[in-house]
Amino acid sequence: MGYLLLKAALSGLIIAIVSEVARCAPGLGALIASLPLISVLGMIWLWRDTQDTTRLAEHSAATFWFVIPSLPMFLAIPLLLNRGVAFWPALAIGCGMTLALYIGMVWTLGQFGVKL
Repeated sequence: MGYLLLKAALSGLIIAIVSEVARCAPGLGALIASLPLISVLGMIWLWRDTQDTTRLAEHSAATFWFVIPSLPMFLAIPLLLNRGVAFWPALAIGCGMTLALYIGMVWTLGQFGVKL
């Protein structure tokens, strides 16, 4: 249980740092958020828990494929906000678009025999 709390606390600390830094310096907050810290931590936790190279390789590859459909959200949300759409609807549209792109990515990769 202590290990789970440590993982949660460290991951949460990164999110808190990003939000606090972004209040003063949005660009720096974005830089910190764009670093693959959570992905790296996830790989470290997975390795520590399983020491399974196959599982870790599959996780890393799947992370790559899921980053691609999430990128348009970071263009859509500021575009919507700059056009007068309120925050919550812009966020919902961005997340919905990302979900649709995730589904499309899974389907497309499945057509090529790639399992995620």
